Amino acid sequence: MRLFGTLEWWRQQSLARQFLLAGGVVSLLAALVVGAFVTTLIEAAVTRNSAATTAMYVDSIIAPLLPDLQTTEVLDDITSRALDETFGQGALGGRVLSFRLWRSDGTVLYATDPDIIGERFDPSEKLQRAFSGKLVAQFEHPEDEESHAERAAGIPLLEIYNPILQPWSGEVVAVLEFYEVAEDFQNSLSEARLLSWLAVAAVIAVFFLSLTAIVFRGSRTIDDQKATLTQRVAELSDLLEQNRELHMRAQRASQRAAALNESYLRRLGADLHDGPAQLVAYAALRVDSRALVAEGTPEAVRASELAAIKARLDEAMEEIRGICRGMILPDIEDAELHEVIARAVKAHTQRTGSPVALRLSDVAGELSPSVKISIYRFVQEALNNGFRHGNGISQKVRQAWEGDEIVIEVEDEGPGFDPSMVKPGGLGLAGLRERIESIGGRLSVKSSQKGTIVRMMVRANGLEFAQ
Repeated sequence: MRLFGTLEWWRQQSLARQFLLAGGVVSLLAALVVGAFVTTLIEAAVTRNSAATTAMYVDSIIAPLLPDLQTTEVLDDITSRALDETFGQGALGGRVLSFRLWRSDGTVLYATDPDIIGERFDPSEKLQRAFSGKLVAQFEHPEDEESHAERAAGIPLLEIYNPILQPWSGEVVAVLEFYEVAEDFQNSLSEARLLSWLAVAAVIAVFFLSLTAIVFRGSRTIDDQKATLTQRVAELSDLLEQNRELHMRAQRASQRAAALNESYLRRLGADLHDGPAQLVAYAALRVDSRALVAEGTPEAVRASELAAIKARLDEAMEEIRGICRGMILPDIEDAELHEVIARAVKAHTQRTGSPVALRLSDVAGELSPSVKISIYRFVQEALNNGFRHGNGISQKVRQAWEGDEIVIEVEDEGPGFDPSMVKPGGLGLAGLRERIESIGGRLSVKSSQKGTIVRMMVRANGLEFAQ
């Protein structure tokens, strides 16, 4: 569980933070490995160079004192006394703590410690390498069996094995082992180690910081693009949801439009049946009346009957024309918004004889024909409803702006009604609502005993404006 929790926490981190953590660990390990490797190389090089210098110096002093070691197995007293004086005083005596002269079989021919002169020891690996012709140097605490005196000294020593070569053959005939007091060497080596570690750390730090800056910049770019992409996806999701909602609204509007068309046809049929059809039927009955067809009817009665029939037929024709005028739109495609509203108000006034107060505000841009038709029908139907149900008392039409929305209000001071009691299948408000919502608008109704206000709102930037 803890491992899964750690992996989940790791996945939640940004790319920059992941690089900072992982790169920091890798850089630290790389610094340790490279630092240790470089330090080892520097230590080996410094030790080898220092040992070579010291060995050359010692060899230049000791070699002239030694006899032919290829034929001599034991040093004579004169040579031993000369070596004692050399290591007991002078610059070499203060620089070299101890000295041994080895034969190839592991016998000590000479040593500053007289107790081990003439003894034989198993040749160590370092001694064997020296007899193979290599200069061997090591900066460490002596561990050889014969080096107990050096271990007891408790000071840093540089152990050196210097092969002695026969001048004419180049053969190794003996090995000089000596221990140089290395306090200054230790200080120099510590300084070299510190500088090498600092150099490695500086290089790794500069490299890591440079990469970190690049990664952080790339991560910031990725985060910005991710945020932008997330925002775009959210916007597209919102648009998709809006499109889905609009699609559903369009489907519902289509279904309701089909029902409303049937209702309009029924209403038209009812208007024709209750109005012109009744008048024509009445005229037809009067045509068949006995007063008109019977012989001997006075001309005055006959003329009166004919006048009544003509009056009913004229009345029926007038109602048919009124119904037709309500169904046919005037030419409003090239008209501005003010003119569209004014035409609807004028047509209502001419048909009903009821005055309507009109107040208009400034209008910017030219609306599409579908919006103009919807506005015309809204004013027409709202005025008709107000005249029919509110007796046309103090009817007013106002057009204004609220932000980026066009607002049109039709008001009267009739007795009012309860909007919640209006049946959903009613023609007036239902038809207006469907028509207005089809162009992205909204319809609201406020009614009380003091009158009714029907409001239409359409967002201006959501309309199609003429170019």
